[in-house]
Amino acid sequence: MHLSTQDKKDIFTKFGGSETNTGSTEAQIAMFTERINFITGHLKINKKDFASELSLVKLVGKRRALLDYLAKQDIFKYRDLIKALGIRK
Repeated sequence: MHLSTQDKKDIFTKFGGSETNTGSTEAQIAMFTERINFITGHLKINKKDFASELSLVKLVGKRRALLDYLAKQDIFKYRDLIKALGIRK
């Protein structure tokens, strides 16, 4: 993957609270968003990479499910996360 270990720790620290809190919903959504952005850039260059396109669709679905869960649990965290990640909805 394109992210180094330090980059991942930074994401988990920013969105999860600590670098070892990799299971929080916010941290997982942030990691999915980074992967989605990377695969989107890859697909702009490699238009016929259908395997990556399928993985992108699956990742977007997983992120959507986690975002729905977060919206049900805490709408304020959901809104803050959407704004911080630049996800439009």
